[in-house]
Amino acid sequence: MAQVRERSPSPELSSDSLLKRLKTTHSSSTSTVDHESLFHTGLFSPENVQQLHQAYAGSEPFKYAIAEKLFQDDLLKNVKDECMNELSFTERETDIYKVNQTGDLASLSYLSEAQLALFPNLLALRDALYSSEFRKFIQAVTGCGSLSGTKQDMSVNSYTRGCHLLNHDDVIGTRRVSYILYMPLPYGQQWQKEWGGALELYPVQTGIDGIPEPEAAPCKAIPPSWNQFIFFEVQPGKSFHSVEEVVVGGDGRARLSISGWFHVAQEGEEGYQADQAAPELKSSREQLTSSSTTFIEYSDSSEPPHPDSPLGTEYISYLSKFLNPVYLQTRTMKALMTRFVAESNIELHHFLSASLVSKLEPDLAIPSHTAGVSGAWSPRSPPHKWRYCTLQGTTEPPRDSDVILRQLQDEVFPSEAFRAWLSALTHLLPLSYAVEARRFRPGLDYTLATSEGDESRLDVVLGLTPQAEVEENERRSNGKSKANEDDEELHGWQAGEWGGWECYMAPHDEEDDPAVYRSGSSKKHQANDASGSQDHDDTTGTGEQEDEEDESTLITVQPSFNRLLLVLRDEGVMRFVKYVSAAAAGSRWDVCAEFNVGMVQDDEEDEDS
Repeated sequence: MAQVRERSPSPELSSDSLLKRLKTTHSSSTSTVDHESLFHTGLFSPENVQQLHQAYAGSEPFKYAIAEKLFQDDLLKNVKDECMNELSFTERETDIYKVNQTGDLASLSYLSEAQLALFPNLLALRDALYSSEFRKFIQAVTGCGSLSGTKQDMSVNSYTRGCHLLNHDDVIGTRRVSYILYMPLPYGQQWQKEWGGALELYPVQTGIDGIPEPEAAPCKAIPPSWNQFIFFEVQPGKSFHSVEEVVVGGDGRARLSISGWFHVAQEGEEGYQADQAAPELKSSREQLTSSSTTFIEYSDSSEPPHPDSPLGTEYISYLSKFLNPVYLQTRTMKALMTRFVAESNIELHHFLSASLVSKLEPDLAIPSHTAGVSGAWSPRSPPHKWRYCTLQGTTEPPRDSDVILRQLQDEVFPSEAFRAWLSALTHLLPLSYAVEARRFRPGLDYTLATSEGDESRLDVVLGLTPQAEVEENERRSNGKSKANEDDEELHGWQAGEWGGWECYMAPHDEEDDPAVYRSGSSKKHQANDASGSQDHDDTTGTGEQEDEEDESTLITVQPSFNRLLLVLRDEGVMRFVKYVSAAAAGSRWDVCAEFNVGMVQDDEEDEDS
């Protein structure tokens, strides 16, 4: 992981001295390129700089500034045209974002003269942003210290329908100031708040470990506006922000922007400091190294189960009230155990009994766009790690589904009977557990990728997400009929359109984006399906399409109803639940359990040791 740099004070950076330097520099500049003429009239005036500086100092929830107009309008229109006509956008998706993005614009300098001729306005804008004049403007407003003109870090981003960026603080390496310049499409049409895409800023609170963390919801949302420039100093524990999902697109509307960072002065530049103290607080990215799950130990009064021992009559009687009886048959359990030991994961369809499902499914199918958080459900945060709802105590009359979910969470999964069943199915010994029923709301909820560095865990997740039906007229409009339903394209959850999938990633090499993976609609690594079939066609896409991004994906499981997923997660393996899109037909529900497990040694092995 790149070293995080702390903001270091610079003796010459008082606001008054910066204002004087800025004015003097611009009046006596000998540069052959007139960068100042490219910016909006009056941007560099001492009055405007002072006004922005005062607004920056008093802004909440952290210090930021907005220049409503940054460049001359004709220049930005030409830049927009060059971006859309000449640049190539690639859809990139990780646990934390989905966006269409160009490469780093710093690389434009390495193009041939013929290629550079395609981007005269974009090059002019890039050079103006990192010019000495503009960097001193940023310093004057923020008091951030010396900035680099040689280390350029920027790209063009297009947020179309479904694109988003989840909560983070931007602290990586030598970044000092974050910025974004808006060019929303189509030009000339004001971007509406209800289209999404707002920059969301989060207040902080002190977490249980004494470390500042963002609150569950933002306190400020700034929708994009043409030629608007927003910038702020990146700081661990303070600069938490996100980009709201864009909910429009396909008709020319897109949240187009140029975004990037100013870095601290590099070696050989004015203001460079070789030795900088490490920051007192970890960045949001560094805080994702582990999940910090709190486990509950099993009672010492009970005898630990042995994987080779058959389930007792009492255990079978108890579990038969909840589980499909086929999964309590000795022959079935032995066959499943063999598959799990070989593959370290397995997925069991129709896991709960039919009688229980009949009470559960109708309640969970209620769309949650307007339901919000109510009754027994409360949000769990902080959002730079996760945000979803969990079952809490309530005085309100419970719904049938809440009663069943609470029983699964508080009684069934922690029971000695379920412990013995797990042991027989996995040939492992559960030592302690953590269980919670979870609800992921559309347009709000997710978990970011975390891993455990020094131990393996058994994950047990009961998917309870009702599947949306495709209307017959929709199938007909797509040229489908009952005669060829088997050839019908995947829809909704199963197509990856709505997110919400459970993903396991191989340990990474400390690269900037450790959880990069292929789009949800092209996942190929399903869990080991105990039914002997898979819900997705896994025969398409071979050869070059299986790039190294896809190779890091170990398992992907789309949201499902009444399926139990068991995964033995090795140390270092990352795990997350992808953000649920606002387009989803309803919430994503599950009961999620983690078990610390041990290996059971046979008597012969004990004697040999």
